[in-house]
Amino acid sequence: MTESPPERPPQEEPARWSEQLPVAFSDPVYMAAVADLLGVIAYGELSAFERLSEDAKMAPTLRDKAELGRMACTEFAHFQGLSARLTELGFDPFESMAGFVVPFEDFHRRTTPADWHEGLVKAYVGDGMAADFYREIATFLDADTRAIIVESLADAGQSAFVVDRVRAAIAAEPRLGGRLALWGRRLMGEALSQAQRVAAERDALTALLSGGVDRPAMDLVAIGRLFTRLTENHSRRMEALGLAA
Repeated sequence: MTESPPERPPQEEPARWSEQLPVAFSDPVYMAAVADLLGVIAYGELSAFERLSEDAKMAPTLRDKAELGRMACTEFAHFQGLSARLTELGFDPFESMAGFVVPFEDFHRRTTPADWHEGLVKAYVGDGMAADFYREIATFLDADTRAIIVESLADAGQSAFVVDRVRAAIAAEPRLGGRLALWGRRLMGEALSQAQRVAAERDALTALLSGGVDRPAMDLVAIGRLFTRLTENHSRRMEALGLAA
């Protein structure tokens, strides 16, 4: 969790977003970045819905199957909210998502779970890492878009469910912990690579990081702190699961 910036004297306060809105929304680079970020997250939610629905088939109990079904429905509701925001801003949601299909499919092909427990860890660790990265970029956006993104990346109930199931499985079979720890480390590397690839391949997102609507450009020190936060969050998730980061 990032710290809030210190309060400034009234005379130093930046212009309110309502005053910046006409300027920002007339900037084609900014709008392209908004479309890209909403598009990649929307496709991520649609992909998560599909993946959780498939993972439910491997669930060992009806209760687990129902829980994953509930989580899948939550992801789809997030997808709908993001799509609605894209439409509101004048974009076709499916066109905005189209450019991210290949990177996501590549990521999922490289991180196909071998079993139910690997699927749970992927939903918690892999998706959590990606969500952290997109939240960081969202801080460069207008308040309304940022709020929708933050809401769409909120925990869909998987934290408590996954932690409970993974910890119970390790308690019953301690050797499972070593395999899942290796899996979690692999997911971190793949998730970071995917996030960097998405940002690097989209010129508008790169430009956004060079200076947001109400944020200064990210220098090398700020980028270093960003990746430190991502790594620390990953370590906390692995610890919560009872796994070595």
